[in-house]
Amino acid sequence: MRRLLALSAVAGIASSVFAVPASAKVGYYVIRWDNTGICQVWNEDLQYKPFQFGVSTYKVVSKPFPTFQQASDLQIKMRTERKCTL
Repeated sequence: MRRLLALSAVAGIASSVFAVPASAKVGYYVIRWDNTGICQVWNEDLQYKPFQFGVSTYKVVSKPFPTFQQASDLQIKMRTERKCTL
């Protein structure tokens, strides 16, 4: 029983190690909505672009980041510098 548990634990760890490089290809970037000034983290892997309606348009204001955390840190920094309202 212990061998089976150890084997399944090793298999789980190994599969998570191989899953990380696949998700590292995904890019996150910060977009800023022109009409409200709100900055948002967007994922390049999504099948669709942000929906623009009426006068609401957005601009990409950052380079792509490999992790959500890095893009979120930039968003928070832009908020403290008053480049974003939210």
